[in-house]
Amino acid sequence: MNIKHPSLFNTDKVAELYSKKDGVPVSYVCTTDLQNSDQPLDIFYRETPHPEFGNKYFGLRSTSDDRVLITNADIVEDYEFGMIQNKDGDWHYSSCHHDCLFIDGKMIDGGRAYIRSTGLDGIFKVKNGEFVNVES
Repeated sequence: MNIKHPSLFNTDKVAELYSKKDGVPVSYVCTTDLQNSDQPLDIFYRETPHPEFGNKYFGLRSTSDDRVLITNADIVEDYEFGMIQNKDGDWHYSSCHHDCLFIDGKMIDGGRAYIRSTGLDGIFKVKNGEFVNVES
């Protein structure tokens, strides 16, 4: 599944940094709102819970004063992602409440707040760091 969506940070560098720091593989999952509308985070996953905090997912975003905020993002597995697929087979989702995408005559909007679409191609959830289709 090839998902196309812009991230906030260089996700390869972040995954490499935290993989080295924590001593376990860390991978980028998606960029999305969690509990706060229009405040997307880059979400990363590690297979084993963090030894101090107990979470498998963490989110990163910049603050208004250019600091980096890190937060527990385990809640990402509770959310649904409506997706549209373009003519090349790439999948697209709305990252936040007011992120409306128009791709190949289709539209997806609403982030995690709601799913509004013309030409919806699937509903997905994140499970163990990967997107899975909940309609199958």
